Amino acid sequence: MLNTTTLGESGPLVAFCHGLFGQGKNWTTVAKALAADHRVLLVDMPNHGRSDWHDRVDYLDMADEVAGLFSADDRVSLVGHSMGGKTAMVLALRHPELVERLCVVDISPVDYHGRTEFEGFIDAMQRLDLDALTRRSDADEALADAVPNRTVRSFLLQNLRRDGDSWAWQPNLEVLGRDLAVLGGWPDDRLDPAAPYPGPVLWVAGQTSPYVKDEYGDAMNRWFPQNRKVTVKNAGHWVHSEQPEVFVEVLRRFLAS
Repeated sequence: MLNTTTLGESGPLVAFCHGLFGQGKNWTTVAKALAADHRVLLVDMPNHGRSDWHDRVDYLDMADEVAGLFSADDRVSLVGHSMGGKTAMVLALRHPELVERLCVVDISPVDYHGRTEFEGFIDAMQRLDLDALTRRSDADEALADAVPNRTVRSFLLQNLRRDGDSWAWQPNLEVLGRDLAVLGGWPDDRLDPAAPYPGPVLWVAGQTSPYVKDEYGDAMNRWFPQNRKVTVKNAGHWVHSEQPEVFVEVLRRFLAS
Protein backbone atom coordinates (compact mmCIF):
# COMPACT_ATOMS: atom_id res chain seq x y z
CA MET A 1 0.00 0.00 0.00
CA LEU A 2 1.18 3.51 -0.83
CA ASN A 3 1.21 6.17 1.85
CA THR A 4 -0.16 9.52 0.64
CA THR A 5 -0.77 13.01 2.01
CA THR A 6 -3.39 15.38 0.63
CA LEU A 7 -3.37 19.19 0.61
CA GLY A 8 -6.05 21.45 -0.86
CA GLU A 9 -9.76 20.78 -1.20
CA SER A 10 -10.74 22.02 -4.65
CA GLY A 11 -9.44 22.42 -8.16
CA PRO A 12 -7.60 20.08 -10.53
CA LEU A 13 -5.66 17.13 -9.14
CA VAL A 14 -1.85 17.34 -9.03
CA ALA A 15 0.29 14.46 -7.74
CA PHE A 16 4.00 14.36 -6.92
CA CYS A 17 6.35 11.38 -7.15
CA HIS A 18 9.68 11.85 -5.35
CA GLY A 19 13.09 10.50 -6.26
CA LEU A 20 15.41 7.94 -4.69
CA PHE A 21 15.68 8.38 -0.89
CA GLY A 22 12.90 10.95 -0.96
CA GLN A 23 9.46 11.06 0.62
CA GLY A 24 6.20 12.69 -0.35
CA LYS A 25 6.76 15.39 2.25
CA ASN A 26 9.82 16.60 0.30
CA TRP A 27 7.30 18.34 -1.95
CA THR A 28 5.46 20.14 0.89
CA THR A 29 6.73 23.63 0.05
CA VAL A 30 5.65 23.28 -3.59
CA ALA A 31 2.37 21.63 -2.58
CA LYS A 32 1.44 24.45 -0.19
CA ALA A 33 2.05 26.99 -2.96
CA LEU A 34 -0.47 25.14 -5.17
CA ALA A 35 -3.02 24.03 -2.57
CA ALA A 36 -5.20 27.16 -2.75
CA ASP A 37 -6.43 26.20 -6.22
CA HIS A 38 -5.45 22.53 -6.60
CA ARG A 39 -5.97 19.22 -4.86
CA VAL A 40 -2.43 18.05 -4.22
CA LEU A 41 -1.42 14.45 -3.58
CA LEU A 42 2.04 13.67 -2.16
CA VAL A 43 3.02 10.03 -2.66
CA ASP A 44 5.56 7.98 -0.73
CA MET A 45 6.94 5.76 -3.46
CA PRO A 46 7.32 1.98 -2.92
CA ASN A 47 10.24 1.07 -0.63
CA HIS A 48 10.30 4.64 0.71
CA GLY A 49 8.74 6.67 3.50
CA ARG A 50 5.73 4.96 5.05
CA SER A 51 4.82 2.96 1.96
CA ASP A 52 5.20 -0.81 1.79
CA TRP A 53 8.47 -2.53 0.95
CA HIS A 54 8.72 -4.93 -1.99
CA ASP A 55 11.25 -7.60 -2.88
CA ARG A 56 12.41 -5.93 -6.09
CA VAL A 57 12.52 -2.64 -7.98
CA ASP A 58 10.66 -2.49 -11.29
CA TYR A 59 9.50 0.68 -13.04
CA LEU A 60 6.46 -0.97 -14.61
CA ASP A 61 5.36 -2.32 -11.23
CA MET A 62 5.88 1.06 -9.55
CA ALA A 63 4.02 2.87 -12.32
CA ASP A 64 1.07 0.51 -12.12
CA GLU A 65 0.94 0.78 -8.33
CA VAL A 66 0.90 4.59 -8.45
CA ALA A 67 -1.68 4.46 -11.27
CA GLY A 68 -4.04 2.74 -8.85
CA LEU A 69 -4.39 6.06 -7.02
CA PHE A 70 -6.03 7.76 -10.02
CA SER A 71 -9.16 7.58 -12.14
CA ALA A 72 -9.91 8.40 -15.76
CA ASP A 73 -12.84 10.45 -14.46
CA ASP A 74 -10.44 12.72 -12.53
CA ARG A 75 -7.30 12.95 -14.61
CA VAL A 76 -4.11 13.94 -12.84
CA SER A 77 -1.33 16.38 -13.60
CA LEU A 78 1.62 14.22 -12.65
CA VAL A 79 4.96 15.60 -11.45
CA GLY A 80 7.93 13.28 -10.96
CA HIS A 81 11.54 13.86 -9.97
CA SER A 82 14.43 11.50 -10.76
CA MET A 83 13.23 7.94 -9.93
CA GLY A 84 9.74 9.39 -9.53
CA GLY A 85 10.11 11.07 -12.92
CA LYS A 86 10.87 7.76 -14.61
CA THR A 87 7.94 6.18 -12.79
CA ALA A 88 5.68 9.03 -13.90
CA MET A 89 6.84 8.68 -17.51
CA VAL A 90 6.15 4.94 -17.52
CA LEU A 91 2.75 5.56 -15.92
CA ALA A 92 1.83 8.09 -18.62
CA LEU A 93 2.88 5.65 -21.36
CA ARG A 94 1.00 2.69 -19.86
CA HIS A 95 -2.06 4.61 -18.59
CA PRO A 96 -2.41 7.75 -20.73
CA GLU A 97 -6.12 7.93 -19.96
CA LEU A 98 -5.27 8.83 -16.36
CA VAL A 99 -2.78 11.64 -17.04
CA GLU A 100 -3.86 15.13 -18.05
CA ARG A 101 -0.29 16.40 -18.31
CA LEU A 102 3.18 15.42 -17.15
CA CYS A 103 6.08 17.30 -15.57
CA VAL A 104 9.40 15.42 -15.57
CA VAL A 105 12.01 16.92 -13.23
CA ASP A 106 15.71 16.40 -13.96
CA ILE A 107 15.66 12.93 -15.42
CA SER A 108 15.54 11.44 -18.91
CA PRO A 109 14.06 8.24 -20.39
CA VAL A 110 17.49 6.68 -20.81
CA ASP A 111 19.77 4.13 -19.17
CA TYR A 112 22.42 5.86 -17.05
CA HIS A 113 25.29 3.38 -17.26
CA GLY A 114 28.00 3.05 -14.63
CA ARG A 115 28.42 4.06 -11.01
CA THR A 116 26.39 7.04 -9.80
CA GLU A 117 26.55 9.21 -6.70
CA PHE A 118 23.61 7.24 -5.30
CA GLU A 119 25.70 4.09 -5.04
CA GLY A 120 28.03 5.93 -2.70
CA PHE A 121 25.09 7.21 -0.68
CA ILE A 122 23.71 3.71 -0.17
CA ASP A 123 27.15 2.41 0.83
CA ALA A 124 27.52 5.18 3.41
CA MET A 125 24.04 4.69 4.83
CA GLN A 126 24.46 0.94 5.15
CA ARG A 127 27.85 1.30 6.83
CA LEU A 128 26.48 3.64 9.49
CA ASP A 129 26.45 1.92 12.89
CA LEU A 130 22.88 2.63 13.97
CA ASP A 131 23.39 0.94 17.33
CA ALA A 132 26.09 3.48 18.21
CA LEU A 133 23.84 6.51 17.67
CA THR A 134 22.47 8.45 20.60
CA ARG A 135 21.19 11.43 18.63
CA ARG A 136 20.70 12.48 15.01
CA SER A 137 23.76 14.72 15.07
CA ASP A 138 25.89 11.59 15.60
CA ALA A 139 24.68 10.28 12.24
CA ASP A 140 25.42 13.62 10.60
CA GLU A 141 28.99 13.52 11.87
CA ALA A 142 29.43 9.87 10.86
CA LEU A 143 28.31 10.54 7.27
CA ALA A 144 30.29 13.75 6.83
CA ASP A 145 33.35 12.16 5.16
CA ALA A 146 31.34 9.99 2.75
CA VAL A 147 28.73 12.68 2.00
CA PRO A 148 30.52 16.04 2.38
CA ASN A 149 27.68 18.10 0.88
CA ARG A 150 25.66 19.27 3.89
CA THR A 151 22.44 19.72 1.87
CA VAL A 152 22.60 16.19 0.46
CA ARG A 153 23.52 14.77 3.87
CA SER A 154 20.54 16.50 5.46
CA PHE A 155 18.30 15.11 2.71
CA LEU A 156 19.52 11.57 3.34
CA LEU A 157 19.14 11.90 7.11
CA GLN A 158 15.45 12.72 6.70
CA ASN A 159 15.13 8.96 6.16
CA LEU A 160 16.54 8.15 9.61
CA ARG A 161 13.83 7.42 12.17
CA ARG A 162 13.94 6.64 15.88
CA ASP A 163 12.27 3.31 16.57
CA GLY A 164 11.83 3.10 20.34
CA ASP A 165 15.34 3.27 21.78
CA SER A 166 17.01 2.49 18.47
CA TRP A 167 17.37 4.03 15.01
CA ALA A 168 16.31 2.66 11.62
CA TRP A 169 16.36 3.68 7.98
CA GLN A 170 12.91 4.05 6.42
CA PRO A 171 13.89 3.13 2.84
CA ASN A 172 14.47 -0.48 1.87
CA LEU A 173 18.24 -0.01 1.46
CA GLU A 174 18.97 -3.67 0.74
CA VAL A 175 16.65 -3.87 -2.26
CA LEU A 176 17.38 -0.35 -3.50
CA GLY A 177 21.11 -1.03 -3.36
CA ARG A 178 20.82 -4.40 -5.05
CA ASP A 179 18.60 -3.02 -7.84
CA LEU A 180 20.36 0.30 -8.33
CA ALA A 181 21.11 -0.60 -11.95
CA VAL A 182 17.37 -1.01 -12.53
CA LEU A 183 16.74 2.40 -10.99
CA GLY A 184 19.35 3.93 -13.29
CA GLY A 185 17.93 2.13 -16.30
CA TRP A 186 14.95 2.64 -18.55
CA PRO A 187 12.63 -0.26 -19.59
CA ASP A 188 12.75 0.61 -23.29
CA ASP A 189 12.34 -2.96 -24.55
CA ARG A 190 9.34 -3.60 -22.31
CA LEU A 191 7.62 -0.40 -23.46
CA ASP A 192 7.99 -1.00 -27.19
CA PRO A 193 4.30 -1.78 -27.77
CA ALA A 194 3.30 1.45 -26.03
CA ALA A 195 2.36 4.46 -28.12
CA PRO A 196 4.04 7.78 -27.36
CA TYR A 197 2.24 9.80 -24.69
CA PRO A 198 0.15 12.40 -26.56
CA GLY A 199 -0.35 14.97 -23.80
CA PRO A 200 1.68 18.05 -22.88
CA VAL A 201 4.98 17.42 -21.10
CA LEU A 202 7.20 19.88 -19.25
CA TRP A 203 10.79 18.70 -18.96
CA VAL A 204 12.62 20.59 -16.20
CA ALA A 205 16.40 20.40 -15.97
CA GLY A 206 18.87 21.74 -13.44
CA GLN A 207 21.57 23.77 -15.15
CA THR A 208 24.45 21.98 -13.41
CA SER A 209 22.90 18.50 -13.37
CA PRO A 210 24.20 15.66 -15.57
CA TYR A 211 20.83 13.93 -15.84
CA VAL A 212 19.40 15.99 -18.72
CA LYS A 213 21.73 16.37 -21.71
CA ASP A 214 21.14 17.44 -25.30
CA GLU A 215 21.84 13.93 -26.52
CA TYR A 216 18.93 12.61 -24.45
CA GLY A 217 16.51 14.75 -26.45
CA ASP A 218 15.90 12.08 -29.09
CA ALA A 219 14.69 9.61 -26.48
CA MET A 220 12.47 12.23 -24.86
CA ASN A 221 10.98 13.23 -28.22
CA ARG A 222 10.36 9.60 -29.15
CA TRP A 223 8.22 8.88 -26.11
CA PHE A 224 6.91 12.39 -25.39
CA PRO A 225 6.61 14.34 -28.64
CA GLN A 226 4.69 17.24 -27.04
CA ASN A 227 7.49 18.13 -24.60
CA ARG A 228 9.17 21.43 -23.99
CA LYS A 229 12.31 21.79 -21.89
CA VAL A 230 13.02 24.44 -19.27
CA THR A 231 16.47 24.70 -17.70
CA VAL A 232 16.62 26.28 -14.26
CA LYS A 233 19.76 28.32 -13.62
CA ASN A 234 21.87 27.77 -10.50
CA ALA A 235 20.25 24.42 -9.81
CA GLY A 236 21.51 20.87 -9.80
CA HIS A 237 19.60 17.60 -9.58
CA TRP A 238 17.25 18.69 -6.78
CA VAL A 239 15.80 21.60 -8.77
CA HIS A 240 12.65 22.04 -6.69
CA SER A 241 14.66 22.23 -3.45
CA GLU A 242 17.47 24.42 -4.76
CA GLN A 243 15.29 26.93 -6.63
CA PRO A 244 11.78 26.48 -5.14
CA GLU A 245 10.36 29.86 -6.14
CA VAL A 246 11.48 29.49 -9.75
CA PHE A 247 10.25 25.91 -9.88
CA VAL A 248 6.81 26.83 -8.51
CA GLU A 249 6.43 29.62 -11.05
CA VAL A 250 7.43 27.36 -13.95
CA LEU A 251 5.08 24.62 -12.76
CA ARG A 252 2.18 27.05 -12.22
CA ARG A 253 2.44 28.29 -15.79
CA PHE A 254 2.49 24.75 -17.11
CA LEU A 255 -0.53 23.71 -15.07
CA ALA A 256 -2.46 26.74 -16.29
CA SER A 257 -1.56 26.30 -19.96
